[in-house]
Amino acid sequence: MVTTALASALDIPRTHPLRARAVNAAELRAMTATLKGLGPGDWSLGTACDGWTVRDLATHVVGQYEELARPWLLVGRTLLGRRRHPRLAPLDAHNLCQVEARCSVPPQAVAELLDRFGPPGLRAVERLPGGLRRRVPLSALFPEAKELPDDSMDYLARVLITRDTWMHRVDICDATGREPVLHEHDKEVVGQVLLDLALDWNGPPAFLDLSGPAGGRWRLGRGRPAVVVRTDAVTLMRHLSGRPRPGGVDCDGDPAAVAAVEAARVAF
Repeated sequence: MVTTALASALDIPRTHPLRARAVNAAELRAMTATLKGLGPGDWSLGTACDGWTVRDLATHVVGQYEELARPWLLVGRTLLGRRRHPRLAPLDAHNLCQVEARCSVPPQAVAELLDRFGPPGLRAVERLPGGLRRRVPLSALFPEAKELPDDSMDYLARVLITRDTWMHRVDICDATGREPVLHEHDKEVVGQVLLDLALDWNGPPAFLDLSGPAGGRWRLGRGRPAVVVRTDAVTLMRHLSGRPRPGGVDCDGDPAAVAAVEAARVAF
């Protein structure tokens, strides 16, 4: 029987800056290892990101870290995206420019680029004073960031850098038929997603029973749960990001509560 004594996802602490440093570095290593393990035929496979191949996702991730170390590229590609792809949202146009910037790079060299730009990108973020990171809004470049729980460079540094890389690592594993290799830091990534879900949750009380190395048991809302969600933690992350869910999400409870879980999304 499920009780309301379960820990609330609202009580998950936001990743501390020192913890974020370790988590960011761990995920960068995990993504680099994943890319280095790809075969020649893997790079052209389609992914859950509509219209994007494994290679596209990998070069997008490279571009993210490159821009952390070279912020003038972030601004330049944002402006270029608005001119080159005016029908796309600013963030989508920018991301496409990241991919286009590496269109002539051989696939086998992409992992080497991540090795080159990843560590300097993380160091560049860490050098920014925390006060400055908290004051600089992401929405100055990408209006979509106004919908984030925290519209700031600090949220990017402590949460989004890792989350974006992590989700694309899962995308690449899904596309190539591999199981994502989970490490100790994966639980932190999942926890931050659940915190953001809880911050925005206005549905009936829910109980999340998440299996796997990154799983745990959490409560959304207050009161006796109206729905019980049992699934693997990675599968729930796919669902919350709007991606296909291999194996599905098992929801048992009131139809309105089940519908709220089905509709739930978190920014990735």
